[in-house]
Amino acid sequence: MNKAAPTILIYHNEAEKYAEVVKAQGYTSVRTAKTPEEASLLLPGTDVLMCWNFPSYLLSQPEATSVQWIQSTGAGIDNLISDPTVPEHIVITRVVDQFGGMISEYVFAYLLFHCKDMQRLLTARASHQWDYFRPGSLEGKVIGVAGLGSIGSEIVRKARAFDMTVYGLSYSGKQADLVDQHYSASEWKAFVSELDYLVLTLPLTSETRHVVNRDVLLSMKSNACLVNVGRGQLIVERDLIEIWNEERERSAVLDVFEQEPLDKENPLWSLPNVQITPHLSGPSKFEDVSRFFLDNLQQFAQGSPLQGVVNRKRGY
Repeated sequence: MNKAAPTILIYHNEAEKYAEVVKAQGYTSVRTAKTPEEASLLLPGTDVLMCWNFPSYLLSQPEATSVQWIQSTGAGIDNLISDPTVPEHIVITRVVDQFGGMISEYVFAYLLFHCKDMQRLLTARASHQWDYFRPGSLEGKVIGVAGLGSIGSEIVRKARAFDMTVYGLSYSGKQADLVDQHYSASEWKAFVSELDYLVLTLPLTSETRHVVNRDVLLSMKSNACLVNVGRGQLIVERDLIEIWNEERERSAVLDVFEQEPLDKENPLWSLPNVQITPHLSGPSKFEDVSRFFLDNLQQFAQGSPLQGVVNRKRGY
């Protein structure tokens, strides 16, 4: 394989658009695919795979033996990590340090919507009612951020601007000094017990899958708000549905789910205390993803370490 001129396969619904940018930088062997069938035909001889939701089963096929590196166009690599048939020699990278701004804006849009009771105002406006009340404030409220990576850190930074008290939970403890009070992975119930807002930004790993279960949810205050912008599988969905159905003072903002798209018959749709959005809190920006990939391509060509390398044992 010639690392200076790798053969690149781009698997994405905007594959041609990405291919144009890559070719403009002098890479001549660039292929595009949008279906598993197309990808299977183009895999032989491919060195580098840039993709989103690539059919991982193809990577264990003889056609994929030349693949050395996979670049995800987003932060998520769950399907690649969860498939044990993906060969160990393939380096997997994910986009990092690009989503904190967008996701934190999403989080605080809904925190303000919640504390100012904007739904009450919208309802009054629709019925021509002059419904005066005293809105709440984020100032002095306790926010807990589970996951203190680049996204969680940005949420912490914005929480400071609103004069909130900030708690944090992380599995490494490396960013413990960012928060007023830090908790470890064994302290979930203590962590959530005083929170007004719990924000989940954790990656999905064997340790975090379904970590927010019935016991954790019931340890939260009865009027607390849960915001999930991490992964849907962090929460035991059936436990949340049952508890939120019984205790309507609780509220939740969910951008990610155990199964996506969310089934039309899922009980979450009918819970008035749950806001649902279609996994849009942190969209990948074409220009930023392109720049990240091109930087990594240059590192690859030079034989230098890549950015965003995934630790498969850790899961992110």
